Amino acid sequence: MWKLGRLIALLRKELLLAWGLLRDPRAPLASKLATVLALLYVLSPVDLVSDFIPILGWLDDGLIAWLLLRLAFRFLPPELMTALRAKVQSRVTPARG
Repeated sequence: MWKLGRLIALLRKELLLAWGLLRDPRAPLASKLATVLALLYVLSPVDLVSDFIPILGWLDDGLIAWLLLRLAFRFLPPELMTALRAKVQSRVTPARG
């Protein structure tokens, strides 16, 4: 169960990072396009493997979206990626006081 919780936390961070990428005006158009394509692929009824096949259909969506997000993050300049990761980390980690 611990691994599932860790996977969900990682997914949340990646989604927040993708959202930050889309909202940042410094992000290159190629990064934004790859992120939007990942979202569209997940929402699209047209897939490589149909979602009617329970596990394989969902894995297909997740894998393609993950690869497109990796591509989007590669297009980002390193300093922008660092800034976005720091912003996401500050949102995910509660402040201790």
